[in-house]
Amino acid sequence: MNNVIKMILTLTVIGIFSGGLLSEVSNWATPKIKKNQKAEIEKAIFVVHPNGKYYEVVQNNKVEIYKVFDAEKNLIGYTIVNSGNGFQGKIKIMTGVNIKLNKITSIEILEQVETPGLGTKITEEPFKNQFQEITALPNIIWVKGKSLEQSNEIQTITGATISSKSVVEIVNAGIEKARESKNRGLL
Repeated sequence: MNNVIKMILTLTVIGIFSGGLLSEVSNWATPKIKKNQKAEIEKAIFVVHPNGKYYEVVQNNKVEIYKVFDAEKNLIGYTIVNSGNGFQGKIKIMTGVNIKLNKITSIEILEQVETPGLGTKITEEPFKNQFQEITALPNIIWVKGKSLEQSNEIQTITGATISSKSVVEIVNAGIEKARESKNRGLL
């Protein structure tokens, strides 16, 4: 056998072995990854709804929504998981809202790949705290370089305006999808 055939056979065997090994690692890791993602979602639900004790998934193909209940199992609001594009890539946000879908309790950034030191400031408390108890009807608006005048305004982050605007757009879009679901009787 010449060297070319030996090389092709060797690479084929290595490729088959590597592919099989990668597949097995994926099969082993996938359940653990899903369990961790579920735990992260559950933790975030109770961060955006601190008075919540129980939750229930709402079946909806447009947006991920959870009903949140207090200790007496009274509905206290919803959490909405929505994503959209930021400056660098996808941003995934969980938004807590009241029953009427007109006031935000809080937000939690679940995933983001924004610029370290600038865009990542969307995950920090000073920015996220602006969304606590903010009016969501009319939609939230962002302002830059001036003081807040209305109950539905948030201040953008200096140097990360695109990331800040993206968070506002994602939150507004998620709430709008939840309102559509409520109007269709799905909530």
